[in-house]
Amino acid sequence: MSDDNTQIKEDAIVVSHVHKSFGENVVLRDFSLSLKEGENLVVLGKSGSGKSVLIKCIIGLMQPDKGSICVLGDEITTMEQTKLDEMRVRVGFLFQSNALYDSMTVRENLEFPLRRHWAKTSREEVDRLVMEVLEHVGLAEAIDMMPEELSGGMRKRIALARTLILKPKIILYDEPTTGLDPITGKGISQLMLNVQAKYNTSSIIISHDMNCVKMTANRIVMLIDGKCYATGTYDELMKSGDKRIKDFFD
Repeated sequence: MSDDNTQIKEDAIVVSHVHKSFGENVVLRDFSLSLKEGENLVVLGKSGSGKSVLIKCIIGLMQPDKGSICVLGDEITTMEQTKLDEMRVRVGFLFQSNALYDSMTVRENLEFPLRRHWAKTSREEVDRLVMEVLEHVGLAEAIDMMPEELSGGMRKRIALARTLILKPKIILYDEPTTGLDPITGKGISQLMLNVQAKYNTSSIIISHDMNCVKMTANRIVMLIDGKCYATGTYDELMKSGDKRIKDFFD
């Protein structure tokens, strides 16, 4: 019997039977996953397994050869460009490289997406939003600094602040702790959890960092041989007797 207080969570993203090949190189082979509202879902796989291709298909930068991808209830594989652009405003993307503009201050980097997508936003509102996200990532004092003046961890936090400023429903994290020392990586992982709690974001996280995976994942999908090979929590998969799964946790 269900609890009256239990809330059924909707799917934020549904990937169904997706195939993607480049010539004879089959990258995704009948791959499926679902991301629930408010969930952190880690996609775990070896380098070259197709994780980045999957992310690019989800945001419409690549077209799958076959299959369906629904984002926030809308099928994106047949979506017109205008609608696709509107959808991308609701889906934040944290690049592995951070993708900050070197010639802009932190303030200008954060203002850029607002100017591009919310052209009629007032100066006062822009200032408020910039300070809000900077305070959330703990870097209000960096507002007038240049990217080259920031450490690797600070650049990652600013990139996350820029992702948050449009208040996305979904965030896609591409190797968020790569290149960071363990302590800084742990701080970024904790920040991702804070973002999930404060903004109720639904997130797909691509990561090789098992410390990050353990901290952030509500659930893990293992991408092996182009397929969803296994799914479960960190503890469930860690206890698996399957060698191909155990290799990630040893």
